[in-house]
Amino acid sequence: MVPSAALSLKGIFAAIACLAALAGCDGEAVADAAADSVATNGSLSPPSGNGFDFWVLSLSWSPSYCEAKGDDANRQQCASPGKHAFIVHGLWPQFERGWPEFCDSREPDRVPDRLVSEMLDIMPSAGLIGHQWRKHGSCSGLSQRDYFRGVRAARGRVEIPTALDSIDQRRMVEPDAVEEAFRDANPGLGADAIAVTCDGGLLREVRICMSKNFTFRACPEVDRRGCRHDETQMPASR
Repeated sequence: MVPSAALSLKGIFAAIACLAALAGCDGEAVADAAADSVATNGSLSPPSGNGFDFWVLSLSWSPSYCEAKGDDANRQQCASPGKHAFIVHGLWPQFERGWPEFCDSREPDRVPDRLVSEMLDIMPSAGLIGHQWRKHGSCSGLSQRDYFRGVRAARGRVEIPTALDSIDQRRMVEPDAVEEAFRDANPGLGADAIAVTCDGGLLREVRICMSKNFTFRACPEVDRRGCRHDETQMPASR
């Protein structure tokens, strides 16, 4: 059964599209804008997806990626004038064991420019956005627009600890301390629902597990893949 509120909203969007068509406007674009506005204002729940068990929100420490990749790093992300700290690497559908990737989908592989531009504030690379859709979003059971609505909803669920929001100089950190800072900043985030990853002596990602409704939940398999070093480095924000 579809809630009556959802039905009425669909009717509103359809009416807007029809009026826009009569006025010579792009009805689909106007209806999309109306839907986005409703979603932003909280009148619609974020999409939950299907065909998997839970989500992993991966937050990448951008300076580590840029340093590790060097000349091969994405220039839009690493050579841009703005400083990037934690960015969204992706929102990944997961099974209790393993994960799907590069699934067949009725959606196109290419993410439209308009949708890309809407996501650049939290995913600062068109290449990253497109790759995450093809590898992970295609397995979510969602449309492109709903998948990226989910990405934004998941990111909005997580508070970045103030001490880690920006770093002016390179520092050594304890992965356990980074995890604890995230847990302190996010009530309800358990020790078994988060993993800090490292590679090549650098802190790379913070991975947070969520239910399909974007509440924190345990994920033993993800937790076991966390960094096992006592200390690792965080390059300065860039």
